Amino acid sequence: MFGRTESFGVQQVRRIGPCLRAGLISTLLIAAVCPPALAETVTVTPATMARIGTVDERFQSYNVEMVEVTGGRFWRPYAPNPSDADLYAWRTPIDLTNPRLRMLAAALAPAYVRVSGTWANATWFADSEPAPSAPPAGFNGILSRRQWRGVVDFAQSVGAGIVTSFAISPGTRDPSGVWTPEQARRLLAYTSSVGGAIAAAEFMNEPNLAAMGGAPAGYDAAAYGRDFRHFHAFVKQNFPDIMVLGPGTVGETETASELLVASGPTGLDAFSYHHYGTLSERCRGGHTPEAALSEQWLARTDQTLTFYRLLRDRFEPGKPIWLTETAEAACGGNRWAATFLDTFRYLDQLGRLARAGVQVVMHNTLAASDYGLLDEKTLAPRPNYWGALLWRRLMGTGVLDSRMPIRAGLHIYAHCQRGMPGGVTLLVINTDRDASHTLELGNDSERYTLEAAGLLDAQVRLNGRPLALEPGGELPRLQGIRTSRGAVSIAPTSISFLAIPAAANSACS
Repeated sequence: MFGRTESFGVQQVRRIGPCLRAGLISTLLIAAVCPPALAETVTVTPATMARIGTVDERFQSYNVEMVEVTGGRFWRPYAPNPSDADLYAWRTPIDLTNPRLRMLAAALAPAYVRVSGTWANATWFADSEPAPSAPPAGFNGILSRRQWRGVVDFAQSVGAGIVTSFAISPGTRDPSGVWTPEQARRLLAYTSSVGGAIAAAEFMNEPNLAAMGGAPAGYDAAAYGRDFRHFHAFVKQNFPDIMVLGPGTVGETETASELLVASGPTGLDAFSYHHYGTLSERCRGGHTPEAALSEQWLARTDQTLTFYRLLRDRFEPGKPIWLTETAEAACGGNRWAATFLDTFRYLDQLGRLARAGVQVVMHNTLAASDYGLLDEKTLAPRPNYWGALLWRRLMGTGVLDSRMPIRAGLHIYAHCQRGMPGGVTLLVINTDRDASHTLELGNDSERYTLEAAGLLDAQVRLNGRPLALEPGGELPRLQGIRTSRGAVSIAPTSISFLAIPAAANSACS
């Protein structure tokens, strides 16, 4: 937890350590005897950083759950008593025509909007107007033409490509229990008829949780493999422009491997998976805010990617990897998912996965429950949204080798600067709670530092100024601070983007 320098860092840690272990020493005595943590100095040379990859232009994307579009039971807001047995509460359909929602989503463009989720597995598309009041047997919800037209219009207005999945519940099946594409065909045909398009699709949401997701009783890997082959052939024969994603499983389970074995080498266009580091307290998860800056917590996204990359290499070698659903915690997120504390995970995850070659990362959700980028009632941007906006404006698709391995307390990621040939942007994350770090830069930079009065605050500051929408609802100007070459101090528990337009990196030309 202490800062260090190349020449005497170890000695300094040894000298301070005993002071903090003496638990009975008064605070004043500790302050008098123990000096503050020293800043670590790291030399960074943006001009010579090698390009190690390129991510999709829509790398940073988001989810709008199908149940948000249709209305239905979704994660209940936290009650004072977290042991409340009812996990869900009824919500009305999201208003995708809301000007503020569209303005905030468009600011993250280009992106993908994934309309899927567990509820999509059993949602019936009503290919007629008006839609009936209740779904037919074998379905649990209704998606009307008007609602899906709203998705198409929203996507077009905010610069988002649509990603979805299809119903697989008992109502989609023939008498022998085999999945039929009739529902998918109707939805895709209607999308085309209103001038829309589906960019990519998974067959179903999280097939390794089939029973919870509305699949027929006893649905197993063999049934999935059979159905997926039907789905893949249907899409490629009738809608060849749609990218087929899969398997879209969640967690590091043997079931994911079994599903891929059963479906065979069908030729996915991209290999997709889902990742949550834990369950929220709604679902009796045990993660606490105290561990949210730990290397163990932040590295969980690496561990899951390693698992799925091995499966990709085994079954679909060379195919791009997409993370199509992720957030702080499953089941709507913990209470602190809406605070600055989770912005460290959010941006660190983007940095890690871009460096590891993942092409697309879809955050769950845009504006629903505690893990939403926006407050679902007011549409006020949360800290993660401001982090997302800075990433979109400053981090380009070219991924660079920062030559700085991830170390406890200090993470440095580098991309070509968006829209600036030869420019470089550094993302510098200091997770130390009491130690600063110092970067030695050979270039002037524009600095954008996110901090908060407290880690559990819902309001974040940019270069010392609180971030909020303007009185008229517009986004504020995100203005950097010019920082001269030389030593740049990175404060404890802060996140800084350093844009270096004059880096003259030939890999970014």
